[in-house]
Amino acid sequence: MPLRLEPLDVSGELENVSSVLIVSCPVCPPVSLAIEKRSPFLDVFKNGLKTSAFEEHIRGLREPLEQRGIRTDVFSLYGPVPMMCLWTNGQRKRLLKRAEDFDAVLVLGCDSATHSARRALEGAGCRTIQAMKVTGITNATVKFQFPGTVTLEEATRVERGVETDQGAP
Repeated sequence: MPLRLEPLDVSGELENVSSVLIVSCPVCPPVSLAIEKRSPFLDVFKNGLKTSAFEEHIRGLREPLEQRGIRTDVFSLYGPVPMMCLWTNGQRKRLLKRAEDFDAVLVLGCDSATHSARRALEGAGCRTIQAMKVTGITNATVKFQFPGTVTLEEATRVERGVETDQGAP
């Protein structure tokens, strides 16, 4: 049951920074963007274990920042618990170490992911900015297509018990 997330415009919050670390959850944001863009969640032989719609979103955040001379980098969690809202102490320390050289951390995840990042970065001297908002939960049927594509079919956004068809790729 991934959360349904939508990107927020955070350009105003990044006006006076010289460096941004984009911290991404590898679960809910890629699912949400794959459904929104009607593209595969995974296409292993094209993109490995990355979701192309999510990678495009990250590029879309980085490029304008870098054109303004702002240094960017990306940080994500993969294991042992891949979701940003469920972190180990080791993952928190790893983020703190990576964020040392950045003015801001831009969180691509839910409110809980932002809370986890904020707690991990206490005392680090960088701002934590949430770049996505929760608009409900997503329910979808996972479909495996040979040779290595995973799509999300019959996607439905559930908001306080009301289902909305989200379409499918």
